[in-house]
Amino acid sequence: MRSSDRIELSIDLGTWGPMDEDMISLDLIEFQSEEELYKDRIDFYQRKTGLTEAIQTGTG
Repeated sequence: MRSSDRIELSIDLGTWGPMDEDMISLDLIEFQSEEELYKDRIDFYQRKTGLTEAIQTGTG
């Protein structure tokens, strides 16, 4: 289940107030992977989900 779907099921309609939407994932330690660059994986999943982070925070 996508986080957006869970929010829709859990929070009263029209009350969701997202926080930290400007937070982004960075590769500060230059993580090494044999498969593909970590930065590329972050970019792929950000485009796939439309989110900048793996978690959504907010109030509702």
